[in-house]
Amino acid sequence: MFEKSDEQLIEKALKGQKKAWFSLLRRYEKPVYHYGLRMTGNNADALDLMQDVFISVFRNLSSYRSEGSFKGWLFRIAHYRCIEFYRRKRPMQGLEDTPDIPCTAQHTEQLIENTQRNAQLVSAMQQLPLAQKSVVELKFFGHFTFEEIAQQTGMSVNTAKSRLYGALAKLKTLMEVDYVEL
Repeated sequence: MFEKSDEQLIEKALKGQKKAWFSLLRRYEKPVYHYGLRMTGNNADALDLMQDVFISVFRNLSSYRSEGSFKGWLFRIAHYRCIEFYRRKRPMQGLEDTPDIPCTAQHTEQLIENTQRNAQLVSAMQQLPLAQKSVVELKFFGHFTFEEIAQQTGMSVNTAKSRLYGALAKLKTLMEVDYVEL
């Protein structure tokens, strides 16, 4: 059986078909959750952000126009909900709620090293300004093009590139400093 397109599911959801709405939720819940987790660094906040995003999508689904992709529209909402999250919740939280990774005896050393590196990256990402963090998230985790990033964030393509390269330089410096301190 073929998977229905986003547009087909949206059309059916707008007609009141709950199954179509839940299909959209299932399709995008993991990407939106992971976006929230990388942006907030916290499991509970990522879940709250995901819930806010899907409530907004549900309320505004009738205003979606199929000129752009549904995924892009969805992540634009996620981007704005993330901005609202940071406005409501300052100062930024630490890594207290970072999920633990189970270790096996066979790969303990590599798992510890990878866990430390991932924690460093999450910590370094938390130190970036929101505008840079959003561009990094959309480019590397959302696999958006610079044109799509510009469209989602309301900035020019050159600004998106500049913010990404600035963020990468900061991340490199932050990761090197953390590595030296270990």
